[in-house]
Amino acid sequence: MHPLGILDIAAVTWFLCAWFGFNIVVELSPLRQKTLSHAMDSYRRSWLRAMCNREVRIMDTAILSGLQQGTAFFASTALLAIGGCFALLDSTERILQVAQDLSIPVEASRTLWEIKVLGLMLILAYAFFKFGWAYRLFNYSSIIMGAVPERGHTSEAGIHTIADKAGNLNVLAGRHFNRGQRAFFFAVGFLGWFAGPIVFSATTLAVLLVLLRRQFASRARDTVLASTNALASGHHPSGPSVTK
Repeated sequence: MHPLGILDIAAVTWFLCAWFGFNIVVELSPLRQKTLSHAMDSYRRSWLRAMCNREVRIMDTAILSGLQQGTAFFASTALLAIGGCFALLDSTERILQVAQDLSIPVEASRTLWEIKVLGLMLILAYAFFKFGWAYRLFNYSSIIMGAVPERGHTSEAGIHTIADKAGNLNVLAGRHFNRGQRAFFFAVGFLGWFAGPIVFSATTLAVLLVLLRRQFASRARDTVLASTNALASGHHPSGPSVTK
């Protein structure tokens, strides 16, 4: 008998469609220009352009160092989670017995349990590779940022060309970091499968709705877009007046 039932296959299909479909919407479709991530990409490029006007760039190196440290933290977390999954595989019988004793709705099939754990490990491994590559790209961005010459040593066009290269690498690193985070979020939805395919479908939908709201209807998005529009028009957002 096949360990995966029709409901399990349908739930896994829905999970994959939700995950990859969300990536397509926020990265490839015309709707990507309305997302929070796209607005932040503009700020990443503007930041590296603005750096060209500063003689002391300690603040810029501190910002980039913070981005690298955050990426390294998530990469380490992914490795620890993968190690925890190996522990789950080694303790399958004990976990299933405890679940039955506590009347927790977990499938008693050892094969199905191991399939679920292996699926979770694949998601975490994908996240680790994304975070690892994002960390490397942030390193490349910092190296190119260090190569941006000061004013007076070369032309403005030359300075901006190198700064744009650093900005483009920073944007690319941010995209890979976002993909790794999405894998983490959908891994939370994947945990619902351990309680059954119905719960799995519900948790996947919940994660998808949360991510869609953050990208298209969150307060953070409204704030970033308002600031972007103000900068584009040459005005600052409304706020307390400043006296001379």
